[in-house]
Amino acid sequence: MTEKPRRLTVKLMAEKLNVSTATISNAFNRPDQLSEGRRRWILEECKRLGYMGPNAAARSLRTGRTGNVGVMLADNLAYSLTDPVASEFLHGLAEVLDRRHMNMLLLSSQDDDEHRSRLQESMVDGFIVYGWLKKGRTYERLLQHGKTMVAVDFDLEGCTWVNIDNYEGARRSAEHALRQPPENVAILGLRLVDTDRVCRVRDRELFNETRAISVRRLHGYTDALEAAGYRVPAERIWSTPTNTHQDAYQAAREALTSSPRPNLLLCMSDRIALAAIQAALQMGLRVPEDVRIVGFDGIPEGANIHPSLTTVYQQSAEKGRIAARIFLGEQEDANVLLPTCLLVRESCP
Repeated sequence: MTEKPRRLTVKLMAEKLNVSTATISNAFNRPDQLSEGRRRWILEECKRLGYMGPNAAARSLRTGRTGNVGVMLADNLAYSLTDPVASEFLHGLAEVLDRRHMNMLLLSSQDDDEHRSRLQESMVDGFIVYGWLKKGRTYERLLQHGKTMVAVDFDLEGCTWVNIDNYEGARRSAEHALRQPPENVAILGLRLVDTDRVCRVRDRELFNETRAISVRRLHGYTDALEAAGYRVPAERIWSTPTNTHQDAYQAAREALTSSPRPNLLLCMSDRIALAAIQAALQMGLRVPEDVRIVGFDGIPEGANIHPSLTTVYQQSAEKGRIAARIFLGEQEDANVLLPTCLLVRESCP
C-alpha cells in the first residue's frame, strides 16, 4: 500500500531545512527578522518543495489576528474613492499599512445588509472610522465590537480621534476675506441639514450635531462675521447634500442669482468653491472683482486653475498616517488635532 504523502506544514518544512518553525514563519510574515539572503534561500527551498506558506485562516484562528484593518467610510465606496480629500486620506493610511504588511478592507456604513456587514466586520482586527457617522445600527454595532478603533474627522465616544482644527481654519479664512469689507456674504455649506436636496438653511432645520465638521466650520465663519459686525441670516446659508460638482454648482448658481447678490462666498470645500468660480465666470462675473471666493481643503486642483483658489489647507494624507500609527500602536493613543494653513491666492487676495 502506497504511503500517503505528508501534508506540508511549517513544522515539516522546518525539519527538512533544519531550521526553527519561527524562522520559516518569519520568512513569509516578518521579513525584517531575517537577512535578505537567508530569507531568499528559505523561500526558494519552500517553493521547490511545494510549500506556499503558512495557512492564513489557521493562523488567524490561532492568533486571533487577521492582518486586516477595517476602514469604515461614512459615505459610499464610489463617492469616497473619487472625493479628493478622502483619496488623500486613504493614501496616507495605505503608506503606513504597506510598511507593516497590513491590508485594509473598505467598508461602507451605508450598507443596509446587516448579515453581510457583520461578516465583513468579523474579518478585521479593528476599525479606522472615516467621516461622521449618524447614530444608528452601524454606529451601535461598532461600539459593541470591543475591537481597536480610531475615529477620523469626528468624535466617537470612548474612541481615540484624529481631526483637523475645522473651527480655527474656517474662522481664519473668514477673517482674511473680511479685510476687504463685503457688501453681502453667503455661505455655501456641506451637509448642514439632514436632507438629500440642495437648499437654503432655515433656523429650525439647522443641524445641531456639534461633532460634525460642517457645523464646526459654520461656527468658525459666523463667529468671525459677527465679530466684524456682520450677521448672516439662515436664508443666506446654502447646504449641499454631497461634496460633488453638480450639487455645488446648483448651490452657487442659486446664491449668485439671489438678491442682494453676494460679493463674498465662503465655501466649506474646495469642490464647492471651484464650482462657484465656474458658475460666476459663466454668469459674466469677475473673480475676485465682482465676487470673492474662499474654499476649504487645499486640493491640488485649486492651485492649477485661473483664478487660483484661496483656501484652507488641511493635512489629509497626514491624518491617514497618524490614524494608522495610532491603530498599530506606533504612536501614543491620544487624540490629535492637526492645524490648518491659509493659502492666499487670486480668488480672494
